[in-house]
Amino acid sequence: MLDTIGTPTLYLSFTVLVALLLAVDFFVLKHEGEHKVSTREAAMWSVVWISIALAFGGWLWWYLDGTLGPDIAKAKALEYLTGYLIEKSLAVDNVFVWITLFNFFAVPAMYQKRVLLYGVLGAIVLRAVLIYVGALLLAQFHWILYIFGLFLLYTGVQMLIVSDQEPDLANNRVLRWMRGHMKITDEYHGHSFFTFKNGVRYATPLFVVLVLVEVTDVIFAVDSIPAIFAVTGDPFIVFTSNIFAILGLRAMYFLLADMAQRFHLLKYGLAFILVFIGAKMLLLDIYKIPTGIALGVVGLILLVSVLASLMRPPPAPKP
Repeated sequence: MLDTIGTPTLYLSFTVLVALLLAVDFFVLKHEGEHKVSTREAAMWSVVWISIALAFGGWLWWYLDGTLGPDIAKAKALEYLTGYLIEKSLAVDNVFVWITLFNFFAVPAMYQKRVLLYGVLGAIVLRAVLIYVGALLLAQFHWILYIFGLFLLYTGVQMLIVSDQEPDLANNRVLRWMRGHMKITDEYHGHSFFTFKNGVRYATPLFVVLVLVEVTDVIFAVDSIPAIFAVTGDPFIVFTSNIFAILGLRAMYFLLADMAQRFHLLKYGLAFILVFIGAKMLLLDIYKIPTGIALGVVGLILLVSVLASLMRPPPAPKP
Protein backbone atom coordinates (compact mmCIF):
# COMPACT_ATOMS: atom_id res chain seq x y z
CA MET A 1 0.00 0.00 0.00
CA LEU A 2 2.73 2.44 0.86
CA ASP A 3 5.30 1.52 -1.78
CA THR A 4 6.78 4.81 -2.93
CA ILE A 5 8.69 6.14 -5.88
CA GLY A 6 10.20 8.76 -3.59
CA THR A 7 13.96 8.40 -3.29
CA PRO A 8 16.16 10.65 -1.13
CA THR A 9 17.32 12.35 -4.33
CA LEU A 10 13.74 13.05 -5.46
CA TYR A 11 12.74 14.41 -2.05
CA LEU A 12 15.83 16.60 -1.88
CA SER A 13 15.36 17.89 -5.43
CA PHE A 14 11.70 18.70 -4.77
CA THR A 15 12.54 20.46 -1.50
CA VAL A 16 15.13 22.60 -3.30
CA LEU A 17 12.56 23.43 -6.00
CA VAL A 18 10.00 24.53 -3.39
CA ALA A 19 12.63 26.59 -1.56
CA LEU A 20 13.52 28.35 -4.82
CA LEU A 21 9.87 29.07 -5.61
CA LEU A 22 9.33 30.51 -2.12
CA ALA A 23 12.50 32.59 -2.44
CA VAL A 24 11.18 34.03 -5.71
CA ASP A 25 7.88 34.76 -3.98
CA PHE A 26 9.63 36.62 -1.13
CA PHE A 27 11.78 38.52 -3.64
CA VAL A 28 8.75 39.57 -5.68
CA LEU A 29 6.95 40.75 -2.52
CA LYS A 30 10.00 42.77 -1.44
CA HIS A 31 10.48 44.22 -4.92
CA GLU A 32 6.83 45.20 -5.43
CA GLY A 33 6.30 46.35 -1.85
CA GLU A 34 3.05 46.12 0.09
CA HIS A 35 0.15 46.69 -2.28
CA LYS A 36 -3.37 45.58 -3.03
CA VAL A 37 -3.32 42.58 -5.33
CA SER A 38 -5.57 43.13 -8.33
CA THR A 39 -7.76 40.45 -9.86
CA ARG A 40 -5.60 40.55 -12.99
CA GLU A 41 -2.42 39.99 -10.99
CA ALA A 42 -4.07 37.17 -9.02
CA ALA A 43 -5.24 35.52 -12.25
CA MET A 44 -1.74 35.75 -13.70
CA TRP A 45 -0.15 34.15 -10.64
CA SER A 46 -2.85 31.47 -10.55
CA VAL A 47 -1.94 30.52 -14.11
CA VAL A 48 1.75 30.50 -13.16
CA TRP A 49 1.28 28.20 -10.14
CA ILE A 50 -1.07 25.83 -11.94
CA SER A 51 1.31 25.69 -14.91
CA ILE A 52 4.25 24.85 -12.63
CA ALA A 53 2.21 22.11 -10.92
CA LEU A 54 1.15 20.59 -14.25
CA ALA A 55 4.69 20.89 -15.61
CA PHE A 56 5.96 18.94 -12.61
CA GLY A 57 3.35 16.26 -13.31
CA GLY A 58 4.56 16.07 -16.89
CA TRP A 59 8.17 15.82 -15.76
CA LEU A 60 7.26 13.11 -13.25
CA TRP A 61 5.62 11.04 -16.00
CA TRP A 62 8.67 11.53 -18.25
CA TYR A 63 11.12 10.63 -15.48
CA LEU A 64 9.23 7.50 -14.39
CA ASP A 65 8.67 6.42 -17.99
CA GLY A 66 12.43 6.35 -18.46
CA THR A 67 13.27 4.70 -15.14
CA LEU A 68 10.37 2.44 -14.10
CA GLY A 69 8.42 1.97 -17.31
CA PRO A 70 5.28 3.42 -18.95
CA ASP A 71 2.74 1.58 -16.76
CA ILE A 72 4.10 2.96 -13.49
CA ALA A 73 4.66 6.36 -15.08
CA LYS A 74 1.02 6.57 -16.23
CA ALA A 75 -0.36 5.34 -12.89
CA LYS A 76 1.72 7.70 -10.74
CA ALA A 77 1.14 10.71 -12.99
CA LEU A 78 -2.61 10.10 -12.81
CA GLU A 79 -2.46 9.75 -9.02
CA TYR A 80 -0.55 13.03 -8.82
CA LEU A 81 -3.04 14.86 -11.04
CA THR A 82 -6.04 13.48 -9.12
CA GLY A 83 -4.45 14.31 -5.77
CA TYR A 84 -3.63 17.82 -6.94
CA LEU A 85 -7.20 18.42 -8.11
CA ILE A 86 -8.63 17.14 -4.82
CA GLU A 87 -6.27 19.28 -2.73
CA LYS A 88 -6.89 22.33 -4.92
CA SER A 89 -10.66 21.96 -4.68
CA LEU A 90 -10.74 21.37 -0.92
CA ALA A 91 -8.48 24.41 -0.49
CA VAL A 92 -11.34 26.58 -1.76
CA ASP A 93 -13.14 26.19 1.57
CA ASN A 94 -9.94 27.29 3.29
CA VAL A 95 -9.91 30.41 1.11
CA PHE A 96 -13.53 31.22 2.04
CA VAL A 97 -12.55 31.17 5.72
CA TRP A 98 -9.59 33.47 4.99
CA ILE A 99 -11.96 35.92 3.34
CA THR A 100 -14.11 35.89 6.50
CA LEU A 101 -11.01 36.37 8.69
CA PHE A 102 -9.69 39.36 6.75
CA ASN A 103 -13.11 40.99 6.69
CA PHE A 104 -13.69 40.40 10.42
CA PHE A 105 -10.34 41.98 11.35
CA ALA A 106 -10.56 44.61 8.60
CA VAL A 107 -7.05 43.73 7.42
CA PRO A 108 -5.85 46.41 4.98
CA ALA A 109 -5.65 44.96 1.46
CA MET A 110 -1.99 45.95 1.13
CA TYR A 111 -0.97 43.70 4.06
CA GLN A 112 -2.98 40.59 3.18
CA LYS A 113 -0.33 39.26 0.80
CA ARG A 114 2.32 39.36 3.52
CA VAL A 115 0.12 37.46 5.98
CA LEU A 116 -0.67 34.76 3.44
CA LEU A 117 2.96 34.40 2.37
CA TYR A 118 4.02 33.51 5.91
CA GLY A 119 0.85 31.49 6.32
CA VAL A 120 1.71 29.35 3.29
CA LEU A 121 5.25 28.85 4.57
CA GLY A 122 3.93 27.55 7.89
CA ALA A 123 1.36 25.39 6.11
CA ILE A 124 4.08 23.67 4.06
CA VAL A 125 6.00 22.68 7.19
CA LEU A 126 2.80 21.52 8.89
CA ARG A 127 1.63 19.46 5.90
CA ALA A 128 5.04 17.78 5.61
CA VAL A 129 4.84 16.64 9.24
CA LEU A 130 1.23 15.44 8.97
CA ILE A 131 1.91 13.52 5.74
CA TYR A 132 4.92 11.83 7.32
CA VAL A 133 2.89 10.83 10.38
CA GLY A 134 -0.02 9.67 8.22
CA ALA A 135 2.26 7.52 6.06
CA LEU A 136 3.83 5.91 9.14
CA LEU A 137 0.41 5.13 10.61
CA LEU A 138 -0.90 3.61 7.39
CA ALA A 139 2.24 1.50 7.01
CA GLN A 140 1.64 -0.01 10.46
CA PHE A 141 -2.16 0.00 10.74
CA HIS A 142 -4.13 -0.59 7.55
CA TRP A 143 -7.44 -0.26 9.43
CA ILE A 144 -6.79 3.47 9.90
CA LEU A 145 -8.02 3.84 6.32
CA TYR A 146 -11.50 3.04 7.60
CA ILE A 147 -11.16 5.67 10.33
CA PHE A 148 -10.12 8.20 7.69
CA GLY A 149 -13.04 7.18 5.47
CA LEU A 150 -15.61 7.53 8.24
CA PHE A 151 -14.13 10.88 9.24
CA LEU A 152 -14.36 12.19 5.67
CA LEU A 153 -17.96 10.99 5.37
CA TYR A 154 -18.85 12.70 8.65
CA THR A 155 -17.07 15.92 7.65
CA GLY A 156 -18.80 15.97 4.27
CA VAL A 157 -22.23 15.56 5.84
CA GLN A 158 -21.43 18.26 8.41
CA MET A 159 -20.40 20.62 5.62
CA LEU A 160 -23.75 20.06 3.94
CA ILE A 161 -25.57 20.85 7.18
CA VAL A 162 -23.66 24.02 8.13
CA SER A 163 -22.70 25.25 4.65
CA ASP A 164 -24.86 28.39 4.99
CA GLN A 165 -23.54 29.34 8.43
CA GLU A 166 -20.76 31.89 8.86
CA PRO A 167 -17.89 31.06 11.27
CA ASP A 168 -18.42 32.61 14.72
CA LEU A 169 -15.05 34.35 14.97
CA ALA A 170 -16.05 36.51 17.93
CA ASN A 171 -16.26 33.37 20.09
CA ASN A 172 -13.32 31.54 18.51
CA ARG A 173 -11.41 29.67 21.25
CA VAL A 174 -7.97 30.47 19.83
CA LEU A 175 -8.83 34.16 19.56
CA ARG A 176 -10.21 34.25 23.11
CA TRP A 177 -7.09 32.49 24.44
CA MET A 178 -4.77 34.95 22.68
CA ARG A 179 -6.69 37.92 24.00
CA GLY A 180 -6.52 36.49 27.50
CA HIS A 181 -2.79 35.64 27.45
CA MET A 182 -1.17 38.23 25.16
CA LYS A 183 -0.96 41.99 24.97
CA ILE A 184 -2.55 42.93 21.64
CA THR A 185 -2.91 46.40 20.15
CA ASP A 186 -6.24 47.59 18.82
CA GLU A 187 -4.70 49.20 15.76
CA TYR A 188 -2.40 48.05 12.95
CA HIS A 189 1.24 49.16 12.88
CA GLY A 190 2.07 48.92 9.22
CA HIS A 191 2.96 45.38 8.17
CA SER A 192 4.55 44.57 11.55
CA PHE A 193 3.43 41.55 13.53
CA PHE A 194 4.76 43.04 16.79
CA THR A 195 5.37 46.51 18.19
CA PHE A 196 6.59 48.10 21.42
CA LYS A 197 4.75 50.49 23.71
CA ASN A 198 6.61 51.97 26.68
CA GLY A 199 9.17 49.18 26.35
CA VAL A 200 6.49 46.45 26.41
CA ARG A 201 6.09 44.12 23.45
CA TYR A 202 2.60 43.94 21.92
CA ALA A 203 1.26 41.71 19.19
CA THR A 204 -0.62 43.52 16.44
CA PRO A 205 -3.93 42.34 14.93
CA LEU A 206 -1.89 41.24 11.91
CA PHE A 207 -0.16 38.61 14.08
CA VAL A 208 -3.51 37.44 15.43
CA VAL A 209 -4.77 36.97 11.87
CA LEU A 210 -1.59 35.05 10.94
CA VAL A 211 -2.10 32.65 13.87
CA LEU A 212 -5.74 32.09 12.89
CA VAL A 213 -4.70 31.47 9.27
CA GLU A 214 -2.31 28.76 10.46
CA VAL A 215 -4.96 27.26 12.76
CA THR A 216 -7.49 27.06 9.93
CA ASP A 217 -4.92 25.22 7.80
CA VAL A 218 -4.47 22.66 10.59
CA ILE A 219 -8.22 22.08 10.55
CA PHE A 220 -8.45 21.73 6.79
CA ALA A 221 -5.30 19.59 6.58
CA VAL A 222 -7.06 17.03 8.79
CA ASP A 223 -9.62 16.69 5.97
CA SER A 224 -7.48 17.03 2.88
CA ILE A 225 -4.57 14.74 3.76
CA PRO A 226 -6.74 11.67 4.51
CA ALA A 227 -8.65 12.44 1.30
CA ILE A 228 -5.57 12.13 -0.87
CA PHE A 229 -4.50 8.91 0.87
CA ALA A 230 -7.71 7.47 -0.58
CA VAL A 231 -6.22 8.05 -4.03
CA THR A 232 -2.64 6.96 -3.44
CA GLY A 233 -0.58 5.40 -0.68
CA ASP A 234 2.62 6.88 -2.08
CA PRO A 235 3.88 9.54 0.38
CA PHE A 236 5.87 11.26 -2.38
CA ILE A 237 2.75 11.75 -4.51
CA VAL A 238 0.79 12.91 -1.45
CA PHE A 239 3.54 15.35 -0.51
CA THR A 240 4.15 16.88 -3.94
CA SER A 241 0.47 17.30 -4.88
CA ASN A 242 -0.25 18.82 -1.45
CA ILE A 243 2.60 21.31 -1.60
CA PHE A 244 1.81 22.49 -5.13
CA ALA A 245 -1.83 23.02 -4.14
CA ILE A 246 -0.71 25.10 -1.15
CA LEU A 247 1.76 27.19 -3.17
CA GLY A 248 -1.08 28.51 -5.29
CA LEU A 249 -3.41 29.30 -2.37
CA ARG A 250 -2.53 32.99 -2.10
CA ALA A 251 -3.27 33.62 -5.77
CA MET A 252 -6.52 31.69 -5.41
CA TYR A 253 -7.51 33.84 -2.43
CA PHE A 254 -7.05 37.13 -4.26
CA LEU A 255 -8.81 35.69 -7.32
CA LEU A 256 -11.87 34.63 -5.30
CA ALA A 257 -11.91 37.43 -2.71
CA ASP A 258 -14.20 39.63 -4.79
CA MET A 259 -16.17 36.75 -6.33
CA ALA A 260 -16.81 34.40 -3.39
CA GLN A 261 -20.55 35.08 -3.34
CA ARG A 262 -20.88 34.21 -7.04
CA PHE A 263 -19.73 30.64 -6.29
CA HIS A 264 -22.08 30.19 -3.32
CA LEU A 265 -22.93 26.58 -4.24
CA LEU A 266 -19.30 25.49 -4.40
CA LYS A 267 -19.33 24.53 -0.71
CA TYR A 268 -21.97 21.91 -1.46
CA GLY A 269 -19.75 20.52 -4.19
CA LEU A 270 -16.80 20.32 -1.79
CA ALA A 271 -18.99 18.47 0.72
CA PHE A 272 -20.00 15.91 -1.93
CA ILE A 273 -16.33 15.46 -2.85
CA LEU A 274 -15.51 14.60 0.77
CA VAL A 275 -18.42 12.15 0.89
CA PHE A 276 -17.27 10.50 -2.36
CA ILE A 277 -13.64 10.23 -1.22
CA GLY A 278 -14.74 8.87 2.16
CA ALA A 279 -16.87 6.21 0.45
CA LYS A 280 -13.97 5.38 -1.88
CA MET A 281 -11.72 4.83 1.12
CA LEU A 282 -14.26 2.63 2.92
CA LEU A 283 -14.70 0.46 -0.20
CA LEU A 284 -10.96 0.15 -0.84
CA ASP A 285 -10.75 -3.53 0.17
CA ILE A 286 -14.00 -4.41 -1.59
CA TYR A 287 -13.72 -2.48 -4.84
CA LYS A 288 -10.94 -0.07 -5.72
CA ILE A 289 -12.42 2.76 -7.78
CA PRO A 290 -9.93 3.45 -10.60
CA THR A 291 -7.98 6.68 -10.21
CA GLY A 292 -9.16 7.92 -13.60
CA ILE A 293 -12.80 7.54 -12.58
CA ALA A 294 -12.12 9.29 -9.26
CA LEU A 295 -10.51 12.16 -11.17
CA GLY A 296 -13.54 12.40 -13.46
CA VAL A 297 -16.03 12.35 -10.58
CA VAL A 298 -14.20 15.08 -8.64
CA GLY A 299 -13.88 17.21 -11.78
CA LEU A 300 -17.58 16.72 -12.63
CA ILE A 301 -18.71 17.68 -9.12
CA LEU A 302 -16.64 20.87 -9.27
CA LEU A 303 -17.92 21.74 -12.75
CA VAL A 304 -21.56 21.19 -11.82
CA SER A 305 -21.29 23.23 -8.58
CA VAL A 306 -19.59 26.13 -10.41
CA LEU A 307 -22.11 26.14 -13.29
CA ALA A 308 -25.02 25.86 -10.86
CA SER A 309 -23.65 28.84 -8.92
CA LEU A 310 -23.49 30.92 -12.09
CA MET A 311 -26.96 29.85 -13.29
CA ARG A 312 -28.59 30.39 -9.91
CA PRO A 313 -27.50 33.72 -8.39
CA PRO A 314 -27.15 33.85 -4.59
CA PRO A 315 -30.13 35.19 -2.64
CA ALA A 316 -30.07 38.88 -1.83
CA PRO A 317 -28.71 39.63 1.65
CA LYS A 318 -31.32 40.23 4.30
CA PRO A 319 -31.72 43.94 5.30
